[in-house]
Amino acid sequence: MQFKPQTFHGEPPVVEIENPTQELVERRVADLLAVSDGIDASDIEVTETGGDIVLSGSVSREGEIERAVEIVRSIPEVGNIILRLRLRDPLAGAG
Repeated sequence: MQFKPQTFHGEPPVVEIENPTQELVERRVADLLAVSDGIDASDIEVTETGGDIVLSGSVSREGEIERAVEIVRSIPEVGNIILRLRLRDPLAGAG
């Protein structure tokens, strides 16, 4: 029996997940933020780079930023936390 290399229309397959560990950590952080009390994580984006977690997006209260940091620090795989969160303008969307 002869095995041929896998191809798709003559092209080798593309690996969807380049770094599965990175994706797993990102997903774990995002999932914890989504289900935790004291924070609305609907506008928070989580990315992992070199063991560090970057939180970007917006929250409505300063306390939500503190809560996000607390949640992320509870995850052993996370190195540093890089905050790029901003407070939403309370008047935005009003009108």
